[in-house]
Amino acid sequence: MKGIVFTEFTEMVEDEFGLSMLDEIIETSDLPSKGIYTSVGTYSHHEMVIMLTKFSELTKIPIPEALRMFGSRLFNSFFNQYPDFFNHNQHVFGFLESVEHHIHAEVLKLYPDAQLPHFICTQIDQKTFLMEYHSDKHMEWLAVGLIEGALKQFNETGEVKIVDSPDPSKGCLIQIKLQ
Repeated sequence: MKGIVFTEFTEMVEDEFGLSMLDEIIETSDLPSKGIYTSVGTYSHHEMVIMLTKFSELTKIPIPEALRMFGSRLFNSFFNQYPDFFNHNQHVFGFLESVEHHIHAEVLKLYPDAQLPHFICTQIDQKTFLMEYHSDKHMEWLAVGLIEGALKQFNETGEVKIVDSPDPSKGCLIQIKLQ
């Protein structure tokens, strides 16, 4: 998992819950990296799972909700740091369709070792969009938060939820329904 995800997570914890909370998470988590991350580094996603588990324990925020909250913030950060990824899209559905073939392709140019999730997109109608999420890291709630961040950035309101998937071991289906 790329370091930018770790640095953004630690910044979120510090900004919203305080430096003492971040210190407690790092000090009590037995992290191989000792909680020292660079945005361009690569770290085991297990470290993120460890930190999320400790964060959830300390804050009483369930892990899916913590991932959603973080995903929304992470999208805002990506939007500010990489504006060229977003300039050509006028609508959230167009942006979501571009993630797999445009944005992930550009990310891989910058970080060839990145292990990105795979998406299959289907627009059902003008207000309904489905994204099949496939990743062995099972960070689907982070994806939900990222999509919620995209909705805000594109000035759309709607509901993002995980719906039934034929084979949860291979991923899930995320539904975006605009209001």
